[in-house]
Amino acid sequence: MLKNIFLPVFIVLLFHSCQAQFNVQVPLDYCAVQAKKTLKVIPATAVNIPRSIDQGKTEWHFVGYGDWCSGFWPGTLWYLYESTGDTTFKTAADRFTRELRPLSVQKAVDHDLGFQVFSSFGKGYRLTGNPDYKKVILAAADTLATLFNPKVGTILSWPRSVPHMDWPQHNTIIDNMINLELLFWAARNGGRKALYDMAVSHARVTMKNHFRPDFRAYHAVVYDKDTGKKIKGLTHQGYADDSMWARGQAWAIYGYTMCYRESRDPAFLDFAEKVTDVYLKDLPADRIPYWDFNDPDIPNAPRDASAAAVVASGLLELSAFLKDPAKAALYRKEAEEMLRSLSSATYQSREKNSAFLLHSTGNHPAGSEIDASIIYADYYYAEALLRLKELQQKNK
Repeated sequence: MLKNIFLPVFIVLLFHSCQAQFNVQVPLDYCAVQAKKTLKVIPATAVNIPRSIDQGKTEWHFVGYGDWCSGFWPGTLWYLYESTGDTTFKTAADRFTRELRPLSVQKAVDHDLGFQVFSSFGKGYRLTGNPDYKKVILAAADTLATLFNPKVGTILSWPRSVPHMDWPQHNTIIDNMINLELLFWAARNGGRKALYDMAVSHARVTMKNHFRPDFRAYHAVVYDKDTGKKIKGLTHQGYADDSMWARGQAWAIYGYTMCYRESRDPAFLDFAEKVTDVYLKDLPADRIPYWDFNDPDIPNAPRDASAAAVVASGLLELSAFLKDPAKAALYRKEAEEMLRSLSSATYQSREKNSAFLLHSTGNHPAGSEIDASIIYADYYYAEALLRLKELQQKNK
């Protein structure tokens, strides 16, 4: 009987050890080629940051620095500079990063400063040590902190009226977990200790209120702004209030893994595993989720390659934190399978357009960016590939 208990784990480890190692440099080189194609079509206007390409089209939709996706393009360029050493990417990354500088001194209009500033200036500072970048990061963290409500214990995501959010009550969306990294980093690098406390509080309150008993995330939670009491959980971009929106669950996996890295609070590590396990158990065979796990149109519903890229990157980091070698191996195997699928002809854009990936879904209920190429899918794909490359080099 005891042998049978360990047989599935043995099979997983055997499969992992026998499978040919994924050559991560091939897709990284591919990304570099694609990015250089995009650099050639950047318009000479202030609205010049690539965001998405509609399904079946070849032209990018460009946005300005205020768009919530504005940091992903310079961040992708920084990753490609890290991968290739090609100063073409460094020069371009610096150019697009600097375009986002006003975000650090303007009044916060939403929670997305982490996505915008840490994906750009944060990556640039890590690779260059440019002190000017550091000043912007610290200023942006202080700006983000102005949205923290101590009565609730979380950062306000949208300081404005949004449908079904009971404005002016306090709303928090699961995406906001990613923006906590900006606060953690700032607190460790010359910013106020209060920034660390805000990040931990946000993660703990979200852990308590943002998930159903089976650890599936709501997209949004509305709180009473004066008492901090939870009013309701709901969706904004998922199929339904009680469904599991794929990218929302991806933000939870990535976010709680990052929170454990920054705080070493074992509760965050345990929770990262729980939100991961419910995501993994219902994935399609190719490991790329449908945009929402509960869309009744499955298997004819759109996929979301962006969610797969986020999860692949998060799982690679999470696997390195686990003490259970069998589960660590399982998570890494899952991440590698996601990257294999994303690197296939089915999901890579190749000659179809100059993005890296196809088949991402932005805001399905709004009919926006459905089955499209989206810049944050490319960003997390490049990040996941670099994380896997690092792990492979450590294991040599």
